[in-house]
Amino acid sequence: MTEQDPEPTWQPDPAQAEKTILAAFTRWAEREYGLDLPDYDALWHWSVDRQDDFWLAVWRYFDLQSEPGPTTVLASTAMPGATWFPGVRLNYVSHVFRDRDPDRTAVVALTEPGGSTEVTWGELERQVSAAAATFRRLGVGAGDRVAGYVPNGAAAIVAFLATASLGAIWSCCGPDYAAEAAANRLAQLEPTVLVAADGYYFAGRAHDRRDEAVRLAALLPTVTDVVHLRHLGLPPAPYAAAVTEWADAADPAGAGPLVPEPVPFDHPLWVLYSSGTTGVPKGIVHGHGGVVLEYFKTLGLSMDLTGEDRLFWYTTTNWMMWNFNSSALLNGTSVVAYDGSPAHPETGQLWRLAARHGATVIGTSPGYLQACERRGVTPDPNPALRQIGITGSPVPAASFAWVREQFGPAVPQKSTSGGTDIVAALVTSAPTVPVWPGEISCRALGVAVDAFDADGKPVRGDVGELVVTKPMPTMPIYLWNDPDGSKYRAAYFDVYAGVWRHGDWITITSRGSVVIHGRSDATLNRRGVRLG
Repeated sequence: MTEQDPEPTWQPDPAQAEKTILAAFTRWAEREYGLDLPDYDALWHWSVDRQDDFWLAVWRYFDLQSEPGPTTVLASTAMPGATWFPGVRLNYVSHVFRDRDPDRTAVVALTEPGGSTEVTWGELERQVSAAAATFRRLGVGAGDRVAGYVPNGAAAIVAFLATASLGAIWSCCGPDYAAEAAANRLAQLEPTVLVAADGYYFAGRAHDRRDEAVRLAALLPTVTDVVHLRHLGLPPAPYAAAVTEWADAADPAGAGPLVPEPVPFDHPLWVLYSSGTTGVPKGIVHGHGGVVLEYFKTLGLSMDLTGEDRLFWYTTTNWMMWNFNSSALLNGTSVVAYDGSPAHPETGQLWRLAARHGATVIGTSPGYLQACERRGVTPDPNPALRQIGITGSPVPAASFAWVREQFGPAVPQKSTSGGTDIVAALVTSAPTVPVWPGEISCRALGVAVDAFDADGKPVRGDVGELVVTKPMPTMPIYLWNDPDGSKYRAAYFDVYAGVWRHGDWITITSRGSVVIHGRSDATLNRRGVRLG
C-alpha cells in the first residue's frame, strides 16, 4: 500500500461476499453471457460497455413481469431522448406485491411521541386496493394526478401505491411546507385529488396544519376532492372541495382484489421537484419501468437487501429518499416510516428506534453522524444491524472513524450520491468493495459516470465535473410543462453536448472510488462553461 492509499475502514469478508446477491448475479451473468468478471471493476465495465446485455440481465435475474416480454432494451441511445424497452407494459405496484407472505410485516410506521403500527403485506395490499377503489370513484384514472400533503407514514405509502396502481401520477410535499411553497410544486400538475394530513410531529410538538391544508387546497383550483388523514387524530377544517376521511377511503373491509393497470415502460409514476432556488421548482417526471428496473438493481446488487431485511432510511416525504425507502418493498424488504425528529428527545433517537424495531440497514446524513459524535452519543446496541447508509452531502473522513468505533469493523458505513433528478445513485457502495474514509466506494452498475475537465476530457486523480456519458433508466422521461424539451436540455445538457452534467465536482481515484467535493452549478457561466 502506497502512502497515497488510505487504509480501508471496512473490508468485505470473502466468505460473506460470496453469499451476496451481487456475487450470485455475477456468476449467473458469466454463465449466461460467456463472461469472465473477476471483480467489481470488470462487472462495472461490462455494465456500461454492454448496456443492452446488462439491463436485460437485471430484468431476467430479478424476473420482472411485463406484457409482452422485452425484445428490445434500448431503441434509442440519444441523450436526452433515450427509449427503453419499447412496447413493454408493466406496473410498479405489481412488483411490490408479487409472491409476498401476507402475514409478514411490510411497513413499520412510527411517530415521535411513541406511536408504533406494523402493517402486514396482506393488510397493505387490502388498504391499497381500497384506496385505489376510492380514487377511481373520485374520477382518477391513468395519467391523472393525485397530490399528497402528508408526513412519512403508512398512509403516504398506501396513497402512493394506490395512485400508481391506477396508472395515475403521484406527487407529494410534507405538511411542514407552507401552502404557497407546496402549491408552487403541486399546482403545476393540476391534480384532481388532494390527500391532506391534519399535521405532523417534530421536536416535541404536534404541528396542527389543518388551516394550511385548507389554504393549499384553495391554491389548487383543479382539486375536486380532498381525502383527510387524521395523523394527529384531528377532524378536518372546512374545505371548499368535497371531503372523504382517509379511514374510510382506505378501509380494507370488503376491499376487492388489487389489479394494477399495466402501463407503458415510460408511463409517469411520480413527479419530484428541483430545489426552486432559481425560480419555480421544476417537475421531474420518472417512469414506472425505469424505477422498477433501477431499484431492483440498487436494492439487490448494491445493498444486498432481501425479504429478511428491514430498511430504516430517515427521511421526510419532501426528499427523494422517501421514494427510495418506500421502494424497498419491491425487494420484499420491510420498511420503517418515521414521522419525527431523529434527534428528539435525545440526539441518539434514530439509533434507539432502529434497535427497538430491528432495522438491519439504517440510512442517515453526515450532519446527524457529526451531531452524534459532538454530543458523545453511544448508539443503542442493535444486533440486527449490518450496514449504515449515508447520503445528502459529502462525508468527512472523521465520521467513518466514529462509525467504526461505535459499531465495530463488521458494520460498514456506505456512502452514496445521486439526486432527485435521477431518483437513484450515481456513485455508491457494493458488498464486494472496500470502504475508504471520505470516499464513495464505486460507480453504480449500469451508470457510465465520468469526471470531465472544462474541455470535456476525462480526468483521473483530479477534480472534474460529474457526468454520465450514456443513458440510464431513471433519467427523467421529461420535465413537467416542458413540451419542447428546452428546459430539460438546459438543465442537464447545457455544457457537454449529449452528456448528462450532474452539477457536482468529483475525483475518480486510481482505486475506482469517488470523492465528492460539492456542487459545481452554483457558479459563474463563462462562454458556456460553468466555473467555480
